[in-house]
Amino acid sequence: MGISIWQLLIVLGIVILLFGTKKLRNIGGDLGGAIRGFKKSMNDDDDKTKDPDSLEGEADEQTSQAAEEKPKEKSNS
Repeated sequence: MGISIWQLLIVLGIVILLFGTKKLRNIGGDLGGAIRGFKKSMNDDDDKTKDPDSLEGEADEQTSQAAEEKPKEKSNS
């Protein structure tokens, strides 16, 4: 005995009537921002637990990425 699609649609309709689409959009955006912030803090915490020696390799990677991102100069001939 699961929840049918009709029951889900009725619940969704009631939620939209209660809160309105604009408020639901704001809630969704806030929830997405909170999830992104949580994931970012988890990744930052993982980076802090790495060995200090591994930071040298990361600096080299960042330098090479910055060099690749530079726009190539156009030569005027």
